[in-house]
Amino acid sequence: MKMEAKVERLFNKVGTFFKGTDKLPWCDSDIVAGCENDVAEAEKGSSDEIRRECIMKLSWALVHSSRPENVQRGIAMLEASLVGNNSPLQIRENMYLLAVGYYRSGDYSRSRQLVGRCLEIAPDWGQALNLKSAIEERITKDGVIGVGIAVTAVGLVAGGIAAALSRKK
Repeated sequence: MKMEAKVERLFNKVGTFFKGTDKLPWCDSDIVAGCENDVAEAEKGSSDEIRRECIMKLSWALVHSSRPENVQRGIAMLEASLVGNNSPLQIRENMYLLAVGYYRSGDYSRSRQLVGRCLEIAPDWGQALNLKSAIEERITKDGVIGVGIAVTAVGLVAGGIAAALSRKK
């Protein structure tokens, strides 16, 4: 293998480490806008079931959005929809989407807690297992990066002290 190819592979691996490779889908603004239109249409006289379905689709689109303000809107909608909801399936779905939203917003501990509750209800649920794996991977990466930053800071302080002491002598 040529040296250029080896270097490129190394940079790709390092880049993947820092940006992450979760397999959660992303949603663009066109899909969000379409779901918002569906909710608006459903509000004009559709049944409660159709309205709830449209709101659920919009919540899904929002928490999968690349725009942080959309993710926050999705989280708020899902938290509101949990109040008074007695359907175990709907609660599980909402908790999963909340976990996705918290993951996207960087609150990995809350996301892990919610996905854990989903897995208590459905231990073999593939989507929840994938999300749990992505959360654990992200927490590990953040820990490694944090340790690297701390070690670098300690090294800089120690180097500064050593330089200052050597100048005094």
